[in-house]
Amino acid sequence: MTLAIDVQGVTVRYGDVVALDGVDLQVAHGTVTGLIGMNGSGKSTLFRTIMGVINPARGSVRIDGETPQAARASGAVAYVPQAEEVDWSFPVSVRDVVMMGRYGKQGVLRRASRADRAAVDTALDRVGLSDLANRQIGRLSGGQKKRAFVARAIAQDARVLLLDEPFAGVDKPSEAMITRVLIELAAEGRGVLVSTHDLAGLPELARDVVLLRNRVLFHGDVAEGLEPRILARAFGWEEAA
Repeated sequence: MTLAIDVQGVTVRYGDVVALDGVDLQVAHGTVTGLIGMNGSGKSTLFRTIMGVINPARGSVRIDGETPQAARASGAVAYVPQAEEVDWSFPVSVRDVVMMGRYGKQGVLRRASRADRAAVDTALDRVGLSDLANRQIGRLSGGQKKRAFVARAIAQDARVLLLDEPFAGVDKPSEAMITRVLIELAAEGRGVLVSTHDLAGLPELARDVVLLRNRVLFHGDVAEGLEPRILARAFGWEEAA
């Protein structure tokens, strides 16, 4: 069976700094995998490499059996960025943001079809933003903004979803809704990779967890990965002991 994400021996360097060192990572369709590590551990670099924004010095990446560039072009992969990566002052509505997920299915004139509008309406409803569809995206709360970008991924109908810190700065209702929706998307056959600092909520969200510290220190069952002896390796606690 084709993997949702298949990272093999990926090394990324920024000058003399090794950001990722021989990383292997596999995410199956139908699963949510958590990605954890301290700041500077390479999580965002890994996301950018999977998306094809960064070319690794060594190794390979496949998304649903395709190169990252082909997967992006076909709409097979969707990315939910950190809040810091978004210009919230841009004059677009929530509906406009979600409709961006349909661009790959539209012509050069970007004319929305009935199917496009229906997909957007369905996505907005799934994340509870139908009533705010016409509001400027920057006027949403932190949790609502994240839900809007999850809705964009849903509207895109991507088979692989990457989410970079979707729970950072969100309210509890939004956190619960995003968790529920991601579990549902995985149950529908999608592969989901989520980076998060919310260790307490991870067992409810994910089946597997990856601990990253510029290389993969652990990849396996969430319960085992969250044991203190395992977490200590990812967060450098053994050095402070």
